[in-house]
Amino acid sequence: MVWPGSLVATARTTLQRAKVKTRYLGSTDISSPMGEILLVQVLEKGEMEIAGASRSADQHTAIALLQQCGADRVMLDGALGRSHHASPAIADGVVLATGAALGGGMGDVLRKTRDRLAILNLAAAPAEVQQRCAMVFEDGGVGLWGPAGEAVFQAPIATLNAGTTLLAQAQGRAVALVAVSGAVGRALWAALLSLAQANPGLTVMVADGTKLFVEASDLAQLQRLGAQLLAHRAIRLMGLTVNPFSPYGGSFQADDFLATAQHAFPGLCVSDVLLEFDGVSA
Repeated sequence: MVWPGSLVATARTTLQRAKVKTRYLGSTDISSPMGEILLVQVLEKGEMEIAGASRSADQHTAIALLQQCGADRVMLDGALGRSHHASPAIADGVVLATGAALGGGMGDVLRKTRDRLAILNLAAAPAEVQQRCAMVFEDGGVGLWGPAGEAVFQAPIATLNAGTTLLAQAQGRAVALVAVSGAVGRALWAALLSLAQANPGLTVMVADGTKLFVEASDLAQLQRLGAQLLAHRAIRLMGLTVNPFSPYGGSFQADDFLATAQHAFPGLCVSDVLLEFDGVSA
């Protein structure tokens, strides 16, 4: 849903299907599978399909162009499979949307939501740890440090396949800190578990929660080994929105779902944007 005056960056194909009148502002010179990403200003209330840039560098470009056009706040729409939008490298804050579409009963939805929050909501590492690992996150790659803070290994290598290298470099040495700048998949996670088992009290530092391609149960397993998982930059979680309806059929009673979610996540601002809120009907 868009409103008069809204600025939108979307693909040419989706713009042609828009149900609202818009004013063309210019091109971003960003290509996508659905056509070039264009900038428009909305002239009337209505609905638009948004398909924007997928690469981080292109997203930064689109955000900057929207701001140059006068945008005070830029909102990025992501998805579970494209959670890199939530990275602090792109977004100043994140609103997580959840609901009946996840499948199962209300308890199942809240459990799955809690698992996602556990991954996204990693705490930031202390300043001294940040300083020690700074080069890894500036140059990319991975790094290992010993108990006294001494550097054991550092290299700007691809992280997805770095597990074997980390295990080889740590062989026969005490390791207290591991830093990984990029994506953490199953193979690398298995290596981190091995390092945690061999080095009690290990600290593992990743860029942020969007780089973890593992499950909440995997995080719990690492913690059971006595290791600590921290982020180079913590995601600022602004709130949680809940949708009681599923496009696949089935729904929850909206008031009950909202109240249950608010009780389940007392530390978050939890809302249903289509329910009456503060006396104003959205």
